Amino acid sequence: MRIGKERSKLYCLFLCALVFLLQNRLPAQNGNFHNAPASAKALKNPYEGQSIAPGKQLYQTDCSNCHGDNGEGSGNIPSLKTSAVKAATPGELFWFVTHGSVANGMPSWANLPQKQRWQIVTYLEVLGSPASARTGGNAAPERAASANLPVPKPPFTDFRYEKPGLTRKITLSDLPAPYATQSASNGPKVVARPEGAWPQVPDGFKVEQYATGLDDPREIRTAPNGDFFVAESKTGDIRVFRGLTETGKAQLMSVFATGLKQPFGVNFYPPGPKPEWVYVGNTDSVVRFPYQDGDIVARGPAEHVVDVPAGDNHWTRDILFSREGKTMYVAVGSASNVDDQDTTPAEKNRANILAFNPDGTDMRIFARGIRNPVTMQFSPETGELWTSVNERDGLGDNLVPDYITHVEQGGFYGWPWWYMGGHQDPRHPGKHPELKDQVITPDVLLNPHNASLGFAFYEGKQFPADYMGDLFAAEHGSWNRSIRVGYEVIRVPFHQKGRASGEYEDFMTGFVVDNGHVWGRPVCVTVAQDGSLLVTDDASESIWRITFAK
Repeated sequence: MRIGKERSKLYCLFLCALVFLLQNRLPAQNGNFHNAPASAKALKNPYEGQSIAPGKQLYQTDCSNCHGDNGEGSGNIPSLKTSAVKAATPGELFWFVTHGSVANGMPSWANLPQKQRWQIVTYLEVLGSPASARTGGNAAPERAASANLPVPKPPFTDFRYEKPGLTRKITLSDLPAPYATQSASNGPKVVARPEGAWPQVPDGFKVEQYATGLDDPREIRTAPNGDFFVAESKTGDIRVFRGLTETGKAQLMSVFATGLKQPFGVNFYPPGPKPEWVYVGNTDSVVRFPYQDGDIVARGPAEHVVDVPAGDNHWTRDILFSREGKTMYVAVGSASNVDDQDTTPAEKNRANILAFNPDGTDMRIFARGIRNPVTMQFSPETGELWTSVNERDGLGDNLVPDYITHVEQGGFYGWPWWYMGGHQDPRHPGKHPELKDQVITPDVLLNPHNASLGFAFYEGKQFPADYMGDLFAAEHGSWNRSIRVGYEVIRVPFHQKGRASGEYEDFMTGFVVDNGHVWGRPVCVTVAQDGSLLVTDDASESIWRITFAK
């Protein structure tokens, strides 16, 4: 059940307005929600107790990019999981959806079929419940159902077959035709870590929780002095962690900066052992803070560097500086899943890696057609820029592979008209045939819808020698897949040659309970000075530390 593109945009705005009004309720003269009549307050939902799937599909397809997969909100987008949402009765919510409030900027949705309005209300009520209530008694049946799911066709996989040490390789010849399967809406329900559950890693490695109690920890970067800078995107904070206690926890935690707008990328300038600035990628700008080695609180206010393209969808903005410090790269994801850049103004300068001078001047496009480049790093062997990419949705379970690749200056990677070399997106038939032979095939194809996010090249001394120079990437996990995949950290071997040969390996797994529930979602990876790996996880709201026992 989909609604049109324009309606979907209005629908997302509707949810924003609805929750804003619920959270900031004006006193109602008659004691009911926004003066809803008593008859509305008492109205029963005729679909109560029925499947939430229709409402969930509307939400996941059209609104999760704004409000999060589980209604958690982000930045200035409000949460849907508040006591205020639960305070209104289903009848009041339905009445307000139907009638709206012009004075408060809430449109009437009377033109939406009545059944769909009730389905929206049904799903909003679920989102407004605590996790335990959302899960209820369904976890065990879900686990049982997971055992009866169809077996994936190699080389594709799903969560049941992810295991540390297993190697996978997807090639162009493995790709199915578009729409070989229906496009699924299967967002996860995040639950508390089940008793006895713990991340699984290969023999010889160990996992500990370095920090807990964070709020949406996203990118993590290691400062030249060994501190860890973590962006908490939802709250707009940058935190600093330092040291290690005897119990494996951080010795120190400090809030470095606050008041940012969906911060994600963090980096240090100039490159080298004595940076003078901490740069932060907000969703709409790059800012910087004056910094001296060891600062745990910003020594001055944010200084605006440059605005970057912003708007709906794919809000992360990573930052990377060239080795000599003359160029600042900013990764900017697309504003949509498939919109034609020729005809959609919102896509201007998006789905690109942009380049600037470090002061924000002289913007140019370094590489284009990259649907959602999330993070960037330089190869320690070759000096090439690499990125992890979330590819497009809507073409089936096993299209289109996410990927990790080196990025060529002036390179074109296909979006939105082409993918994986010369495969044309069927939603743009006949468009730009002159670009077909220009499309660069990525180095490492991942399982489609993995949601590959932050990564790091391993330059530590703690892991075995054959890990040196390899890439470790966080796979946040699928929603557009009937059987979920991802929710792990992978290893991409470079064979001590500075080149990937296309395969990757499951490295840290174990975060999925069943096809409906997960308790962890890795976001980003960094290498500590002692050679351990640190991994942020925005589902368990923690940082994991992976060590090797020599």
